[in-house]
Amino acid sequence: MQSLQPEPAARYRNVPEALWRIVRTEGLWRPMRGMNVMATGAGPAHALYFACYEKLKKTLTDAIQAGGNSHVANGAAGCVATLLHDAAMNPAEVVKQRMQMYNSPFQRVTDCVRTIWRNEGAGAFYRSYTTQLTMNIPFQAIHFMTYEILQEQLNPRRQYNPGSHVISGACAGAVAATATTPLDVCKTLLNTQEPLALNSNIKRHITGMANAFRTVYQVGGVTAYFRGVQARVIYQMPSTAIAWSVYEFFKYILTKRQEERRARK
Repeated sequence: MQSLQPEPAARYRNVPEALWRIVRTEGLWRPMRGMNVMATGAGPAHALYFACYEKLKKTLTDAIQAGGNSHVANGAAGCVATLLHDAAMNPAEVVKQRMQMYNSPFQRVTDCVRTIWRNEGAGAFYRSYTTQLTMNIPFQAIHFMTYEILQEQLNPRRQYNPGSHVISGACAGAVAATATTPLDVCKTLLNTQEPLALNSNIKRHITGMANAFRTVYQVGGVTAYFRGVQARVIYQMPSTAIAWSVYEFFKYILTKRQEERRARK
């Protein structure tokens, strides 16, 4: 839905219509295109992400507000963790979005990777990296701060509570997704290099956030910055809810095992 100038067959008014038309015209499994490359990148990316977040959150909280919960520390830790996460995920995101475009010529991940490398060079996999960071740093700052604030209200004792983790994660994802949709639209344009959008751009490729912002405005005006906001929120809410609930579960299990080992000693 973030495509700026889609072909007539790929123009959707809302999320349900988009899903129905994609399945009807392109097949049942079309919405799953790119899942394998995202799964490959997500493992190491999230491992780096949460490990960095936990370590920095503790270090910064001890320095800013020892024994307490500092929202500044939470936000800063989330921002730094994003640098590592996006470095691992950006190439996967590029390939996924190229494969998901309407009438994409790519059937396999390897074909997509080879074509991008041959025609645009290795830099194409990181063309949107700065924009991704510009989007994800505020996204993660808002995300982590909102999650921690909600946890203070719903789970003040900070015990393992699946319900509070799911609700806090979903709400945090929705707030952060809405606030950063304009940056996500620009990132999508940089990743996909839409041919019709390129016609309105004097350069061969759309490069850099400033160029992407100008192109989005030229093609669709202010409203174009919020294309796909519904789909983005619907995607982020379960995504962040699942991520936080799984993370908190394993954190609880590992912490419990450590305490049991200490008790035995």
